Amino acid sequence: MITLSAGIASAATFVWLGMVLAISFLEAPLKFGAPGVTIPIGLGIGRRVFRALNLSEAVLALAVIITVAVSAPPVAVIALTAVAAVVLAGQLAVVRPSLNRRSDAVLAGEDPALHRSRAHLYYVGLEVVKVAALIALGCTVLSG
Repeated sequence: MITLSAGIASAATFVWLGMVLAISFLEAPLKFGAPGVTIPIGLGIGRRVFRALNLSEAVLALAVIITVAVSAPPVAVIALTAVAAVVLAGQLAVVRPSLNRRSDAVLAGEDPALHRSRAHLYYVGLEVVKVAALIALGCTVLSG
């Protein structure tokens, strides 16, 4: 039988996972292919969407951390929770500021082809790590 804290942790984990998959791997790439969406318009929309996503992620991460902290989970649950939370923190504290500077420049009129940044690739790479950690965390919590 799954405990209340395990149920909350798994629900928050899978909601978090679904949001990341839907926004980062579905909405974001499709947006730039939509008719009439220029790079500046796509960046403006993307900044708002990712700001909301990251705020939601922080709330869900906090819910997972709290439910894990008040229970007696296996070491794997603690480690996977830490991986997901640290990746999110790294995205927010290290990568997002660089992405924001780049999008600020493009929105101010700089040619997007100039001074291409690798920050987007780092963000996507971290998203892949976070998705793997969330899948493993959700499954581990449910099986425990």
